Amino acid sequence: MPSATTLADVLAPLRTDPRHTAVLLDVDGTLAPIVRHADDAHVPEPTRAPLIEIAKRFGVVACVSGRRALIARRIVSLGSIAYVGNHGGELLRPAGREPELDPEVAAYVPRIRAFADAAWTDELHRLRVRFEDKGPIAAYHWRGAPDEAAAQAAIADLADQATAAGLATHWGRKVLEVRPPVAFDKGRGVLRLLAGTDVDAALYCGDDLTDVDAFSALKAEQEGGRLTTAFCVGVRSDETPEALERGADLLVDGPPGVRDVLLALLA
Repeated sequence: MPSATTLADVLAPLRTDPRHTAVLLDVDGTLAPIVRHADDAHVPEPTRAPLIEIAKRFGVVACVSGRRALIARRIVSLGSIAYVGNHGGELLRPAGREPELDPEVAAYVPRIRAFADAAWTDELHRLRVRFEDKGPIAAYHWRGAPDEAAAQAAIADLADQATAAGLATHWGRKVLEVRPPVAFDKGRGVLRLLAGTDVDAALYCGDDLTDVDAFSALKAEQEGGRLTTAFCVGVRSDETPEALERGADLLVDGPPGVRDVLLALLA
């Protein structure tokens, strides 16, 4: 991890003109520590405090989460910024009441719910798999199950059922998501957020494979000339995907490292 002075220097291109810079942050594992029970997640106050100041200073500030946008906002407890939820499927504007759902994604909500109802079994319950209803996404978590290997094997069978039903699947950190078979990811969500804005530089912090899509989208915008700077920060943990390490311009250690990045942006 660079010293505070070095980190401020590295981030200098993003600090030069903050009103035309976007600060984009994953939530779980990035702003908020990973917890055994997802409902217990929260952003520590020492991280929230600089985030509040960044929201006042930078042109676009948003949290980009795999969770539903309204839940992400509850975890972060900051209403003055935007939230891209459900891996890009939802966009909640600053101070918005309801998220805007991608129309293609919304069309699959009934099918996803029908699949989830039919696929749930007593075995999944016995293995203490936790089901999360995310509207257009059905998520199955096995973090903290008494026998995580058995729970993962049962969820793998469920993934085969979803594929056979014509739905898409995505594996994350001890979670399987059953999704609509349409193109949406954090990269697409970030580009939807930035469309029509006058930002010409962006920073993105994330810790999982889903964040690599955002890395790639922003780098493509830089290569195409839409952005002058696209800086990607990978957040290390004991579960860091190799693709995230390869795609990052900088690696920091966990949410405390992200807090250092936020403080350096304010330096």
